[in-house]
Amino acid sequence: MATKTQVLALYRRLLRESQRFPSYNYRTYALQRVKYAFRANSSVEDPQVVGKLMEEGYQTLALINRQVSIGKMYETQRNVIENIPPH
Repeated sequence: MATKTQVLALYRRLLRESQRFPSYNYRTYALQRVKYAFRANSSVEDPQVVGKLMEEGYQTLALINRQVSIGKMYETQRNVIENIPPH
């Protein structure tokens, strides 16, 4: 069973990781979705449901980690291409 401390730690990790998106649109969307999901499920008390939601949260955290990494790779490539002087 997940404790309140574990749920809050996951919430903070999701918010922190969502802040790392290089794109403003992705960043704000991810933050809104995380906040909405936690508010919508704040009244859940069944330990099995909370465990399932925590597992979904960890999967979402892994997804955000991957997407941030991919986004940063393309951000770097775009900066390199934009800094090439014209001939």
